[in-house]
Amino acid sequence: MFRALTRKNKQLPLEDCIRLLITETRGILSVLGDGGYPYGMPMNHWYNEADGCIYFHTGKSGHRLDALAQCDKVSLCVYDRGTSHDGEWALTVKSVIVFGRINIIDDTDTVIDITAKLSRKFTADEDYIRREIELYGKSTILLRLTPEHICGKLVTES
Repeated sequence: MFRALTRKNKQLPLEDCIRLLITETRGILSVLGDGGYPYGMPMNHWYNEADGCIYFHTGKSGHRLDALAQCDKVSLCVYDRGTSHDGEWALTVKSVIVFGRINIIDDTDTVIDITAKLSRKFTADEDYIRREIELYGKSTILLRLTPEHICGKLVTES
């Protein structure tokens, strides 16, 4: 069902894909939006090594959730900042695309636990994390992306 990469020599091993999902903080989550148009939005994410799922926090209403109510299939694209050689403009970029299905988690304890873990990708300030969860935890839900296919590649611009 999922296409193989055309240029196999550019394909990243699964371990590199997972590392990218763990270390990078943002990606573009795409859903099937209004009128069948793709709707992609930047999202912070947390990759859970224990269950292999990717988690996002979001509010309880909006275009994204309306789209997910109609179709739970999504794709997530995550890429690094790239590297270049001195004096060259071209970047070498690692990217990964995850295809899978999303389900909504609204259990308060799980929302608090995962949201705190996601927040720690950005800050070690536990007081800040606690305050944010106290202020917004009850109006937050989680999206859990269960991967069905993960593929990454290494590309050098030219």
